[in-house]
Amino acid sequence: MAGRSSGAGKSLVRATLAIHQPPVGTSTTPGGLIKTFSFDFNPAELSIGRSAQWKYSAAPVERDGPLPEFLGSEPRRLGLEVFLDSSARPTSTSVLKKVESLLSCCQVTAKSIAAKQPSPPWVVFQWGSFSTARFTAYVSSVDVSYTLFGTSGVPIRATCRLQLNEIPSKTARQNPTSGALTAQRVHRVVAGDSLPSLAWREYGDATAWRAIARANGIDDPGRLRAGTELLLPAPEEVRP
Repeated sequence: MAGRSSGAGKSLVRATLAIHQPPVGTSTTPGGLIKTFSFDFNPAELSIGRSAQWKYSAAPVERDGPLPEFLGSEPRRLGLEVFLDSSARPTSTSVLKKVESLLSCCQVTAKSIAAKQPSPPWVVFQWGSFSTARFTAYVSSVDVSYTLFGTSGVPIRATCRLQLNEIPSKTARQNPTSGALTAQRVHRVVAGDSLPSLAWREYGDATAWRAIARANGIDDPGRLRAGTELLLPAPEEVRP
């Protein structure tokens, strides 16, 4: 399946990209969560298609040509553009860290090497309730353009173009009520909120604040501004 996204609408919708360890054995379920982060995504156009493989064999006795032989369908592909911006915080390194996470999607993980099944991470892209553009995939390419820098030279704005290739699965991991792959949600910070208190309320474990920090690229957990939207990972994505 081939996909391409371009442009941006007037109002931005939050999308998430979860980066997982590759599974062990023949499983098609992503392994442990490495990192999850959210970003603004509202393309003016999103093209999705699917192709099938056919084979033609020459046959001199067939005047109009032989019947084609069907070889199979190809998995989906999606071209994804991720816009990262921390210009409101010129000293932040969140853009640089998120870009490094995306680039690491094309590198073999240490855990997969230890399991003697070398593989780059698997990813799960989710965008609102648009289930057509939600699937488990591997990243075949990442191209990054830094477009703004802080006074110290740290990138604070970047556009990343990713090519996602679907990893087919016989059984879809979906929430039966919402259709979502994982029960993630967004929390708007109010006065008095802290990452440990949110972690305790969501997961019953205050130490899980690190998973929330990783998912949102938070450098300083002690500084939470009221009104900030935080992505809360699903309980099964929170590493112990």
